[in-house]
Amino acid sequence: MVKIPRRGASTPTKTARTGSGATADQPTPGRFKQIGMVAGIIRKSDPKALPIVIGSGSVVIVAFVVAGLLTGLAGLLIPLGVPLGMLATMILFGRYAQSAQYAAIAGQPGAAAAIVQQMRGNWTVTPAVAGNRNMDVVHRVVGRPGVILIGEGSANGLGSLIAAEKKKISRIAYGVPIIDLQVGDDSGQVPIRRLQRKLKRLPRELKPGAVTARLCRRRAGLCRDRAACQSRRARRCAS
Repeated sequence: MVKIPRRGASTPTKTARTGSGATADQPTPGRFKQIGMVAGIIRKSDPKALPIVIGSGSVVIVAFVVAGLLTGLAGLLIPLGVPLGMLATMILFGRYAQSAQYAAIAGQPGAAAAIVQQMRGNWTVTPAVAGNRNMDVVHRVVGRPGVILIGEGSANGLGSLIAAEKKKISRIAYGVPIIDLQVGDDSGQVPIRRLQRKLKRLPRELKPGAVTARLCRRRAGLCRDRAACQSRRARRCAS
């Protein structure tokens, strides 16, 4: 027999039923927590960053408010200045967060591969395709510019590693451009914070459909033509 709860008695909530102590839908606290974590990272990287971010947004809003009061267009300029000030704050916050991320991972093995994996677009990243005892590592990136070999470490050790990997790829990926880059702060190397910009500015030599079809041959001849390559996409033969 089902008991009917008395009036005023509390009914079991979703939290009590699950026993987890947390509700199923908590998007807002999660986002605020993430923003707080990122703000903490930015503060450690650059103590002046957050005051600049907040001050820039406030300056934009105050400028529109003052302009609206002086021109008599407060009803138009103030509602326009508030979202523009928030937009300026978000843009600066994102840039400082990216700079703090680069500073945190700079010099660590695999930093270049992690940066490229975050890029949008048709990029296939294979970390550490070659390396040596001195922790010099070469990553392979496949995209519309062709095959890009990204080296991390000393320039002396990376030269032979990149040359050997380039020779291997040239035997299989016929007619595909092969580009080599070295990440670091030495002369001739690309700083880690500018790696994404460098890759985006490379000329697009291949069509989107040809990237997977031609460059998946890199896997020791597993994919010899476009039809075979497309049939093995689920196995990620291009990696």
